Amino acid sequence: MARRYLAVAIAGAGLLVSGCETARGMFHDRSQVVAAPATCAPKRFEIYFADSEARLTEPARQAIGLTATQLQGCAIKSVKVLGLADARGGAEANQSLSERRATAVAEALAAAGWPSPAFEVGAAGDEGAVAAPGVREPLRRRTEVVVDASPR
Repeated sequence: MARRYLAVAIAGAGLLVSGCETARGMFHDRSQVVAAPATCAPKRFEIYFADSEARLTEPARQAIGLTATQLQGCAIKSVKVLGLADARGGAEANQSLSERRATAVAEALAAAGWPSPAFEVGAAGDEGAVAAPGVREPLRRRTEVVVDASPR
């Protein structure tokens, strides 16, 4: 009986998927089914925060450092940083919190050597944070970062 397997690799801004068929338990070489991600390519990542916090956690610093290392030697055309907040608290407080989150991430990226003139920093506050039946969205406690990078 032939089996189908699906190889998946997360690669910066995209998801690379490759299918392969096997017969009688024989597998293909990994290099035949998984493509290496492009180093200098657009990337998107998210930095999560604790409830009502704008301070970067250690995993957040690691994610920023890893992405900065991956993009060394690349031409960084722009960096969009958007701070978000969940629906807890008032709209004004959530707007301020999302602004502080975006600023904290942009400052950390600049400290990692990214070109600060390329930054576009914004904040959405709790806009859109309540789901259909009024459920709060804790995954909104984050900052989205979109990097437009290319080879030099």
